[in-house]
Amino acid sequence: MVVDASVWISAFVRQDVNHAASRRWLAQRTTVSEDLIAPVILLVEVGGGVSRRTGRPSLARRAVRELLNAGKLRLIPLDRRLAQSAALLAVDLRLRGADSLYVATARQFAIPLVTWDREQRDWAAAVVAAFEPAAR
Repeated sequence: MVVDASVWISAFVRQDVNHAASRRWLAQRTTVSEDLIAPVILLVEVGGGVSRRTGRPSLARRAVRELLNAGKLRLIPLDRRLAQSAALLAVDLRLRGADSLYVATARQFAIPLVTWDREQRDWAAAVVAAFEPAAR
């Protein structure tokens, strides 16, 4: 499954409303053989998102390190093909730029997208299966 930054940020930010559900869902995913996939922009989004939301750059750095060392996480590089696919999805589905990268990645691998972002999930449903962590 492609896992959006919203799920990872929620897992690292204790005061997030979805913190417990994100941690539980990610812990369950590590016990199955399926890899979690995300475009490499995940590192940037999680680092910035955790730092902004908590005011703790040290926590954000730790989050990025954990993602880089997560054995079940496969980071997909942003190449011209993925960027072009994401750009067209952004145009056609009216997605935000980074959101379109996650949708394009899910479509490229023909796997579901998991996100807490309702707008991303609703628009992505036109081209991929999209779920909240609690629903999958």
